[in-house]
Amino acid sequence: MNDQPTTPPPGQNPYFSHDVPLGPPPEGPPAMTQTAPLPAQRRPRRAGLAATVIATAVVVGGVAGVGGAAAWNALDDNGTANAGSAATPTTSQVVDTPDSPAPSGSVEAVAAKVLPSVVKIDVSGSQGSGSGSGIILSSDGEILTNNHVVALAGDGGSLVVSFNDGSTAKADVLGTDPLTDTAVIKAQGVSGLTPATIGKSSDLKVGESVVAIGSPFGLDSTVTSGIVSALDRPVDVGSDGQGNSTTYPAIQTDAAINPGNSGGALVDLDGNVVGINASIRTATSSESEAGSIGLGFAIPMDEVMPVVDQMAKGETPTHARLGIQVSTAASQSGALLTDGAEVQDVTAGSTAADAGLTKGDVITKVDDHLITSADSLVATVRSYRPGDKVTVTYEHAGDTKTVTLTLDSDAGTSNS
Repeated sequence: MNDQPTTPPPGQNPYFSHDVPLGPPPEGPPAMTQTAPLPAQRRPRRAGLAATVIATAVVVGGVAGVGGAAAWNALDDNGTANAGSAATPTTSQVVDTPDSPAPSGSVEAVAAKVLPSVVKIDVSGSQGSGSGSGIILSSDGEILTNNHVVALAGDGGSLVVSFNDGSTAKADVLGTDPLTDTAVIKAQGVSGLTPATIGKSSDLKVGESVVAIGSPFGLDSTVTSGIVSALDRPVDVGSDGQGNSTTYPAIQTDAAINPGNSGGALVDLDGNVVGINASIRTATSSESEAGSIGLGFAIPMDEVMPVVDQMAKGETPTHARLGIQVSTAASQSGALLTDGAEVQDVTAGSTAADAGLTKGDVITKVDDHLITSADSLVATVRSYRPGDKVTVTYEHAGDTKTVTLTLDSDAGTSNS
C-alpha cells in the first residue's frame, strides 16, 4: 500500500549516532529518526488505533551520541557537583543484608531472566559510528534489532556484538526491512547463547508493568521499568526509498528509553519480549539527541514476527497491501466531515480496485479498528499479512458502505 504520509517524513532519529538508534556514543553527533520457531501467523489484535499520530517529533532510538555521554561524564564520581562541607559521621553501622531470591514477577527477576538475551551492537560505516541493542533469537547467534541500527554500517561497514557475559563477536546482516524498521543479524562463531522468550503483544493492557532492556548511550545491560501508556499508537518514523512510510501500531511506554536502546527488548513481568524499543518523542524538534521524557515507542512483536521469520530464512520480507494511495481526510470550513483515510489513487488490478473503492472514498474502519488518519490506516494494514481477509468500512458519496476483501502482497512491487 503506497500509503504515504501527508507531511514530509520526520528527520533523523537522535537515538542513533547517525539517525540515532539507541546505543553507544558515535564518533559524530547522533540524529534521531521518527522511529524459537518464529510464529508465522498473525495474532489477534485489539480494536481501535489511537487518534494521535506521532510523526515529526519522533526519533529513532538507536545509536548513542557524544552529547549524551559528555553530559554524563561531566559529573563527578557521585554524579553531583561539589557538595560542600557536610559533617562526616563519627561511626558507621554495618547491617547484614542477606541475598534473598528475587520475587517472581519483580523487575529483579525479569532482569535476571532477560539480560543474557539482550546484546549491544556497535556499528561503524563510512558515515560514522554508533551503537544500538539487539535481542537474541537463537543459540547460534541470530539477533533481532532495528533496521536503523544496522543501516549506519551500509555496504562495507562492520557490526560487533557484545554479549552479557562480556564476550564479543563480529556479525553479518541476514536481512533488513525498512517498512517495519526491523533487521536480523548473525553473530559469527558463537554457540550456546540464551534465546529470548517471545511473548504476545496482543495480551498487553494499558497500565500493565513492563521492563525495557538495552544499551542507552552505550551503557550495556541497562534495565528500566514503567508501564504500558497506550496501545496501537500510529507512529510514523519516515519512509523507504520508494516513498512507502515506515509506520507501525506502537506500544507506548514511560519506561526510560534513550539513544542506544533501539533494537532492545520491551518485556512483560514474565520476562517475555512483547516489543522492540525503536523510537522516542523529543521535547523539541531542535534537539537532535534528547533524553527520555517518558514517551517511548516499541514495535509490537505479533505484527513483525512473520517478517522476522522471513529475514532469518534469507527471504525478502512481504507486507499486506490494499493497493491505494491515501491522505488524511480533509476538513471543510474548519470542521472535519469524516475522520479517516481519503483515497487519492487506486492501483488497477489491486484488491481495492476489485472491491470498488474509488478516489474520494474515505476509509473509516478495517474490521473493528477505527481509522482516523492516513497513518492509522497504514499501521493497521501493516499489522495483517498478505492473504488475510478484512472488512473495510468507508464513506462513498455520503453513504456508508462495507466490503470484505483479501489483502494483496507487495512481493515483487515497489510500493505497498
